[in-house]
Amino acid sequence: MDKRKVIAAYKRGIINIHECAQILGLDIGQISGLINDPYLSADPHALPGKQSVNG
Repeated sequence: MDKRKVIAAYKRGIINIHECAQILGLDIGQISGLINDPYLSADPHALPGKQSVNG
C-alpha cells in the first residue's frame, strides 16, 4: 500500500496512529517522522519549493 495513502487516512481520522504504524510496518517512534514529512504529502503538488515543468 502507498505510504501517502496510509498517512492521509491517519490525518483524516480514518485510522489511528497505531493502525497507521502497523500498516506501514513501523513502530510509533518511527511513524512521527513520516507523518510530518512534507515529501509524503497526499498531494504531490503541495511539495514546498517545487514548480511544474510545464509552467
